[in-house]
Amino acid sequence: MHRREFCKLLTAAATAIAHQKSWSRSLSTGTNELPHLDYVSFCALPESERLFSVVARDQIVREKLKPATWKANTWGAPEKVPGIASSWDGVPMQSPIPGLEGKGPYAPTWDSLLQYEAPEWYQDAKFGIWAHWSPQCVPEKGDWYARNMYLDDTEQYKYHLEHYGHPSRFGYKDLCPQWTLLNWEPEELVDRYKKAGARFIFSLANHHDGFDCWDSKHHPWNAMRIGPHRDVVGTWAKVARDRGLRFGVTVHQARNWWWFEPSHSADKAGPYAGVPYDGKLTLDQSQSEWWGGFDPQMLYGPKHHADALPDPSYVKQFYDRTRDLIDQHDPDILYFDNSMFPLGWAGINIAAYFYNRSVADRGGKVDVVANIKNVPEHLVKGVVADFERGLNSEIMPFVWQSETCIGGWHYDRGLYDKPGEFGGYLHPRDVIRWLVDTVSKNGVFVLNIPGKPDGTIDSKEIAVLDKITAWMSVNSEAIYETRPWKIFGEGPNVVKAGAFHGDTVAKLGASDVRFTRSKDSRIIYAILLGLPREEMTIEALGLSSKTSPGRIDKVEVLGAAQSPKWKQTEGGLKITVPDSLPGIPEYGVALKAYLA
Repeated sequence: MHRREFCKLLTAAATAIAHQKSWSRSLSTGTNELPHLDYVSFCALPESERLFSVVARDQIVREKLKPATWKANTWGAPEKVPGIASSWDGVPMQSPIPGLEGKGPYAPTWDSLLQYEAPEWYQDAKFGIWAHWSPQCVPEKGDWYARNMYLDDTEQYKYHLEHYGHPSRFGYKDLCPQWTLLNWEPEELVDRYKKAGARFIFSLANHHDGFDCWDSKHHPWNAMRIGPHRDVVGTWAKVARDRGLRFGVTVHQARNWWWFEPSHSADKAGPYAGVPYDGKLTLDQSQSEWWGGFDPQMLYGPKHHADALPDPSYVKQFYDRTRDLIDQHDPDILYFDNSMFPLGWAGINIAAYFYNRSVADRGGKVDVVANIKNVPEHLVKGVVADFERGLNSEIMPFVWQSETCIGGWHYDRGLYDKPGEFGGYLHPRDVIRWLVDTVSKNGVFVLNIPGKPDGTIDSKEIAVLDKITAWMSVNSEAIYETRPWKIFGEGPNVVKAGAFHGDTVAKLGASDVRFTRSKDSRIIYAILLGLPREEMTIEALGLSSKTSPGRIDKVEVLGAAQSPKWKQTEGGLKITVPDSLPGIPEYGVALKAYLA
């Protein structure tokens, strides 16, 4: 909407529209006026001059930072903003700028997104591997290092102090150049991942730390200008596609507004008590530093009170960065590490744009996937819902995604240092169980293999991948291009549904069975989640079973030279697997039952 048109509609408010003041009026009245969209300028403002919108007593007020009462916030934003019919993350759902969704059949509303149907290639793929890399892997001390190094009661803060110095002198910005990837051989890694069974590759595009891993047009703190000096996302994309794999990107940046506030804090006690961390540094202070010309405020985000709503310039920059990522690298999968599409109008418009762009560029159809978390049941058709380190307890009506990591999301040397063949990493047996359980319930499984700062993975990560490779080389037929059967499985052990309960797959064993089927329903795969040492009965495949499987004509064990001993009775399929089996049968044995 042009300002002249806006003034005709709201003449009483016209004189108050200046700089950021109009945003508070738009929040309180539900209008769409938004004259201030430049995050670079907002970050360059002196701390004392920035105005923030804050929810107070069921209304929006504008206020400046009060240093005496400031505290680093814990997390999040209000779910609802007073005076706005619909909002998310403290941001209105209705965009102040028309046309952000692009041209096509999808509008930036959930009603419109519900037209979506997940593409068949994704439903067929079943398994992807994720490179969750950023400068946070430099210390090799695990996930959330960039935040926790500014919290003086954490182990990562203590490590930082001992190895790099105080965060007032050596902050996260100073770690970024040390993410060199000097020994990175992406071709070798993708070949290894493909051999292990991955049908798509995920690349982290940015984390909550504010660092973009591609040649970002809208953010100077990026991998082309600092650190590896190469387009990490673009490199992964080319290498994956050269090998016939699909490619996805993961976006975590929306939380930066809240997540990085501790960088503006200071030690509570000790010799550095009260000395501000480097989050206070500004562009004006950069001239004699290695980071000359780079504004630390754009990396760390501006200092604000915990209840400050995201500035509209921040919201617009998030939209611009994400759209640039899409336009440069044309991802097949776009993952958001958020509950729902993040930041109100920015996220919902990106979703519509992503779908519309696919329609325009991929033969008139949506051939892409968008992932978000904690999706209400009535909206799951519009996306592919993601469950972080999670499982489901039943076959889901729409394809979904489970994702986990063999260790921490960012590389943690301590896991490698633990004893044993796999150190502290997720046992490959449990990786297979997680994959199989997910696929049996209409899911797709993603596994992160965190990389070291030089671009390599360690020998124990390779050991995990080698075991996955051995199992998939024999049994992948029961995984790829299958669909859920009438029930997901049977057995005495039960996994716990929901996010962060994936470790309950460790309870599963040879007496637990998971089912998949061929697309034409002429073959049922029964995957035993271990190696049975004696005859076992699969009740769901009995002639009188409630599942009505039909008469079985033939049974094979995938990869086996010998046929199993089997008999289908009214009460179940009785089967004894051969003594000699290829691969790693202790992780699981896949039966192939041909229906008559």
